[in-house]
Amino acid sequence: MAGNRGPWGGGNGGDDGDDRQEPGRGGRRPGEGPQIPEIEEIVKKGQEQLRVLMGGRGPRGPGGGGGGPGGPAFTRGTIGLGVLAAIGLWAFASFYTVRPEEQSVELFLGEFHAVGHPGLNFAPWPVITAEVIAVTPERIEDIGVGRGGGDAGLMLTGDENIVDIDFQVVWNITDAQKYLFNLRDPQTTIRAVSESAMREIIAQSQLAPILNRDRGPIAERLKDLIQTTLDSYDSGMNVVRVNFDRADPPREVIDAFREVQAAEQERDRLEKEADAYANRVLAGARGEAAQVLEEAEAYRAQVVNEAEGEASRFTAVLAEYQKAPEVTRKRLYLETMEEVMSRVNKVILDEKPGTQGVVPYLPLTELGRRPATTTGDSN
Repeated sequence: MAGNRGPWGGGNGGDDGDDRQEPGRGGRRPGEGPQIPEIEEIVKKGQEQLRVLMGGRGPRGPGGGGGGPGGPAFTRGTIGLGVLAAIGLWAFASFYTVRPEEQSVELFLGEFHAVGHPGLNFAPWPVITAEVIAVTPERIEDIGVGRGGGDAGLMLTGDENIVDIDFQVVWNITDAQKYLFNLRDPQTTIRAVSESAMREIIAQSQLAPILNRDRGPIAERLKDLIQTTLDSYDSGMNVVRVNFDRADPPREVIDAFREVQAAEQERDRLEKEADAYANRVLAGARGEAAQVLEEAEAYRAQVVNEAEGEASRFTAVLAEYQKAPEVTRKRLYLETMEEVMSRVNKVILDEKPGTQGVVPYLPLTELGRRPATTTGDSN
């Protein structure tokens, strides 16, 4: 026991160098018994044991003692480095950066404290923590039988038909504070709101327009209705657009529905052909009626003009007759006989004595008409 170092021992007995007196220590004096370890040595041993427990190396030296030269020890420099490291870790946890596409919310002991600004922010951890959320990236929710499975896309129309619909809701975040604190599950909320809004719109619409021409208006109306509902929740979410991808009858009746669609298209084609024929015939009849009316109007104008001309001529003759009755009477007689005799065949008789009675003459008018008559007969 003479060579033991005390209760923290680990050295060997004997006349080795561990029993030599070191400067600043009270070694064994000649003639004295085993010396009790000093307080400084006990503290050093405790530091060594603590370091081993914290994952450091054990004591060096053959005796396991930590008091030899080169052995680890907690000095003021080591403690200072530890304090600096702790401060660095605390600063690393307290400072954070907010990018332009992000928003941050600071929490004081779990409750809302402030909203961070773009750039470098300071939140002294662990009293204040920060939640940084990307707000500009677009998030997509797929709703429908072909996308999410189940019967989420089967909806009842206003004319009591079932339609299978697939659509997408594209959204992002406008206010991180409202997004974090006003909704328990934002993704589930926007899915439920989108499906409910689509069912409301489909219930007010007919099947044929949904399948054909009304997809664009339905998508715009759906976007507005979803945004209105989310704003009423004060959700901090924005609906960017709605993609109306598919609207078909259910799989069980799609073949029969296609046959009905084909029959309706054939009916529409025949109706259009009948309308075209009716329009063509009606246009022809209207044209003929307009032509008859124009001809009648022209005949009426002609008769009226001729009557007015005859009346004007008679008035002029009457004025001349009143001025010279005998001359006018003779002139009228001659003009009338000329007009009458020009339209009949004439034979001249001479009543003078010694003549043959009939005077031959050259029928010039007959000579002018005979070649045309002969030519017409030959054809």
